[in-house]
Amino acid sequence: MKYTYNKKEKLKSKKLIDQLFTEGKSVSAYPLRLVYMPTSFNEDVIAKTGVSVSKRNFKTAVDRNRIKRLLREIYRLNKADYFNNLTTQHTFMILYIGKDKPTFTQIELKMKQLFDKFLNKVLEK
Repeated sequence: MKYTYNKKEKLKSKKLIDQLFTEGKSVSAYPLRLVYMPTSFNEDVIAKTGVSVSKRNFKTAVDRNRIKRLLREIYRLNKADYFNNLTTQHTFMILYIGKDKPTFTQIELKMKQLFDKFLNKVLEK
């Protein structure tokens, strides 16, 4: 798996997003939550991922966009380490649910914990 996050890997389908929030399962490592669901789609990617930051907690778009940029970058750098062994396609939504502005290292640590929890849950079954 490459260290890229191209257009094919981005979760943009309104139907998939709605289905993800109604039928998906989640794991949390505060201040992050990962909502996931096994899916099948036509592209040859293993996962489609989206990121979201609450407008309620961060009023200015500058803050929300910075956190989303951090989330996407950390996902891009770590996805190869965690998702190479997945056999089924998944959809992911990474939500930032904290109330204070994070640093890169804080988010990276929590993202790794989140991915570990996800893999433990998926590999149990």
